[in-house]
Amino acid sequence: MTNEKTLVAQLQDAKQKDSAFRELISLYKERLYWHIRKIVISHDDADDVLQNTFIKVFTSIHKFNQDSKLYSWMYRIATNEAITFLNKKAKERKVDITEIQSELANDLTNDNHFTGDEIQMILQKAIVQLPQKQQLVFNMKYFDEMKYQEISEILETSVGSLKASYHHAVKKIEQYIKNIYN
Repeated sequence: MTNEKTLVAQLQDAKQKDSAFRELISLYKERLYWHIRKIVISHDDADDVLQNTFIKVFTSIHKFNQDSKLYSWMYRIATNEAITFLNKKAKERKVDITEIQSELANDLTNDNHFTGDEIQMILQKAIVQLPQKQQLVFNMKYFDEMKYQEISEILETSVGSLKASYHHAVKKIEQYIKNIYN
């Protein structure tokens, strides 16, 4: 496996860009897919957003200045693409983004690509009730097991703010689940 600095240099070199990009896709496709999927919920939508993410990475790699890690930069692009996708969908339907996410979470039972059980379904429904920042922080911390510093680079916010968001998210999810079982 190529180290990150070498891979970035290859991506920024016109002669090596195509082969380096294939390696980049194989390294990050699955991680980015699941990150996006947790935001947009639908498999088909996640595939579309992932494709848009890689197109943006390919066309913008020359702007990457290595102030952050490559995957942090790509996660930021993926996050922004997923949020833009949901906002566009909400705007087209003239509804709030939370309504779109709630509908998508409710449709998970009909999604052939969702293999979760009842508890996972309840957790997904609880997560979509959270404000967007709390959703992102919870997903990255809980599911992706990222450190606060990594999340801070991706979301461009302070570690303290992230810890508070995660804490509030956990409390709201706990309350949601308690309300279901009471």
